[in-house]
Amino acid sequence: MLQTASTKLETLALLSLAFLDIMPVSEGHTLVIPKYHAETLKDVPDEYLADVGPVIKKVALATGVKDYNIVQNNGKLAFQHVPHVHFHIVPKPNEKEGLILDAKQNWPMKKAENDELAATAEKMTSRM
Repeated sequence: MLQTASTKLETLALLSLAFLDIMPVSEGHTLVIPKYHAETLKDVPDEYLADVGPVIKKVALATGVKDYNIVQNNGKLAFQHVPHVHFHIVPKPNEKEGLILDAKQNWPMKKAENDELAATAEKMTSRM
C-alpha cells in the first residue's frame, strides 16, 4: 500500500504512522504501522507497540463512528498479505459497510472444559 501526503493522518506519534487504506471497506478505513520493519507482531520492539496503541485509539475515535474493528493479522494462515506489521482500523457505520463477519462462520466457537482452559493458561504463562 502506497502512502501519499494526501492519505497520511497527522498523529504526532514518533514511532508509528497512520494513513488511509487505498482499498477501503468503509470511509475512514485506516492503517497504523510501526516505523520499525517487522513481518509479525512478535518481532516489533515493545516501545513501538507502546506508541502504536494510542495512535490506534486516536484514529478509531477520529473516524466519528461508534462501532469499529481493529484487525492485525500474523502469517499467511491468518490472512496476512503484506509482510509488515500493520493494524487496520475499520469503521462499521452500518451492516453493509466495514468488516462483514458471520459469527457462526468466522468465529467457530467450541465449548472448553475448565481443566482444558487451566492447562492452556499454564502453558501460555510458561512461555511469557
